[in-house]
Amino acid sequence: MEEITDAIDRAAPEHFTQGLPKSAQAQMRALVKAAKGDKKAVAQRLGVDPNTVRRYLKGQRKHPRAALREALVRELQKVWQPGIRRQARKNAATTGGITVEVWAYFGYTAPIGTTDEARLRHLTVHLPPQWAQQLFAAQDKGASDQKMREIMAQAFQENYFRDSSGALEVEFTGIKAIDVQY
Repeated sequence: MEEITDAIDRAAPEHFTQGLPKSAQAQMRALVKAAKGDKKAVAQRLGVDPNTVRRYLKGQRKHPRAALREALVRELQKVWQPGIRRQARKNAATTGGITVEVWAYFGYTAPIGTTDEARLRHLTVHLPPQWAQQLFAAQDKGASDQKMREIMAQAFQENYFRDSSGALEVEFTGIKAIDVQY
């Protein structure tokens, strides 16, 4: 599961200027348009047969089952209003930064005499634009969740745990919940 990538994707809809299409046919049409007409790719993303996509496009089917309805909304949110999404990400990466709220296990290595045992912490930290830029760039390159965690750990290390000696290394594991805003 790609928790950090999903959290970043969930933050985008708050910037949308128009709501998602309401009907299943309109949602399917928008997904196919975003996929440049590739109905097979849309079917694969939704986990359905390509014929199912064609039926919704023609209006032969109108009421998707719950799993397909959720998949339609989830996938449409990833591609809806790409210009607005790009602008919001650009603003976060250049001026605004991102705010991360997380319940996760944080452990760290530090000088002798301190504990390095991971503990569950609830943190809400505003990360400066350079960290937003690194996270967005890694996401765009298709980085693994482990790489995203490493970037996030470095960001928390520098902006929350603050050790100027450089002897502190933060480990970011066991995410229970994460939410990102930009």
